[in-house]
Amino acid sequence: MPDTTTTGAGRGETTTGNGSGAEAPVVRDHSMAARLEALAEQKAQALQPGTDRAIQSHRAKGKMLARERIDYLLDEGSFQEIDLLVRHRAHGMGLERSRPYTDGVITGFGTIDGRRVCVYSQDFTVFGGALGEAHAEKIHKLLDMAMDVGVPVVGLNDGGGARIQEGVVALHGYGGIFYRNVLASGVVPQISVVLGPCAGGAVYSPAMTDFIFMVRETSHMFITGPDVVRTVTGEDVSLEQLGGAMTHATRSGVATFVSADEKQCLDDVRYLLSYLPSNNLEMPPLRERPDDAEALVEELREIVPPSPNQPYDMRSVVQAIVDDGEYLEYFPHWAMSLTCGFARIAGRAVGIVGNQPSVLAGVLDIDSSEKGARFVRTCDAFNIPLITFVDVPGFMPGTDQEYGGIIRHGAKLLYAYCEATVPRIQVITRKAYGGAYVVMDSKSIGTDFAFAWPSAELAVMGPQGAVEIVYRRELADSADPTARRSELVEEYTERYANPYVAAERGYVDDVIDPAETRRVIVRSLDLLASKREELPRRKHGNMPL
Repeated sequence: MPDTTTTGAGRGETTTGNGSGAEAPVVRDHSMAARLEALAEQKAQALQPGTDRAIQSHRAKGKMLARERIDYLLDEGSFQEIDLLVRHRAHGMGLERSRPYTDGVITGFGTIDGRRVCVYSQDFTVFGGALGEAHAEKIHKLLDMAMDVGVPVVGLNDGGGARIQEGVVALHGYGGIFYRNVLASGVVPQISVVLGPCAGGAVYSPAMTDFIFMVRETSHMFITGPDVVRTVTGEDVSLEQLGGAMTHATRSGVATFVSADEKQCLDDVRYLLSYLPSNNLEMPPLRERPDDAEALVEELREIVPPSPNQPYDMRSVVQAIVDDGEYLEYFPHWAMSLTCGFARIAGRAVGIVGNQPSVLAGVLDIDSSEKGARFVRTCDAFNIPLITFVDVPGFMPGTDQEYGGIIRHGAKLLYAYCEATVPRIQVITRKAYGGAYVVMDSKSIGTDFAFAWPSAELAVMGPQGAVEIVYRRELADSADPTARRSELVEEYTERYANPYVAAERGYVDDVIDPAETRRVIVRSLDLLASKREELPRRKHGNMPL
């Protein structure tokens, strides 16, 4: 668990204000008016259980209070709280003298854009947001309810980990959350929003949810803090360097989305949910079909450079094809040789996967394979069709990649596509070389439709490499190997580096004018809307983790 002894609003603080230590009021007047007065008194205490000092300290960091976050996230007036009057029943280390209502977490349900969601928000002003038995039980109840009724769960995390005074009871509470996170996985969308510290075992609940949001400078996630790292390894690292938002967004691949401040972060959560169904038995929200759904996109004819070695931005292809150019990129700062994200085409939510030629020529490496596999599985779990744009020269070579397990990690992406049963469409824009082409949702692994632009090059490898291998002896014996190499490369390019051999064999369903790409995808999605596919019965597959 975290290397902190924070037990209250500040380090070591265990007291709370607003009558938190008092027992429930004794009502001697049994009239309804008196009872309602007593109820109002209790709820007033429960609505602000933290001390004034803790609240001021929290605000001084530029952070919203737990209730303010819920009110901002949900539709106005829609929040219905549950377990407002819960208090812990622990003893020892002075806990019995401080029993604030809510026990440091606010739980309930409401709506976002009129759709039901369950939400919990940890309150850093009460025990520093640390998790105890009652705190955990409230989250358990909420997760159980979300699964029973089939609605998304949004967790607003801002706490110091397990409540040290409650010992193994707190650890048991975490285990119950982790177990429910796994049961809910692929059943209802789970979104974790980290708005403060999230340390030790506490990080594993967000890690098992579908998406993690963090805020620059204020969000931190780590297994062990800087002090422990310094003591054990001798490394001198700051809190931000070790577990800050951009560290996890660029290096570890933990943070899916990063925002500049809390309000933008909560706005982004609302926006993400607009692409997701409430549960795995529903389809994603459908928007009105735009009038230009089947319009030609003529700028796509000029987007691929004439030279195969020149880069271009695959996101510009995506934005030209999707409705209103809106593209919510998934892990935009990590594994950037592959772009993934959510968009709409003709009003339908879709998941986009595309090689990014402007970063490392669009190769697949360890990180991009993992990123793609996670995204494909997320879309498949929640009935979101997949559109894959291919411009891939192969897998990243090198000892770092081989020793790091590129075979195993690349197989994750392959496995994810092979088991996906949602509608799948592949569009090859340029390079489609070797095993990487197969992995990028090719016809051979089950894509429903495969289309290629005239610029597509489907081959085992690029012309230069192929000529060096196939004609090695001839080049060695040639009087002018440079001229002969150029001739062979040109011959190979004309014969193999095109989409027509694949089209002849049905490995691509059609070679299309790039301007027709949106139209072709829209019509394909219309047909595939009724697709039904079932995998063989089994307990579960054995993904190469």
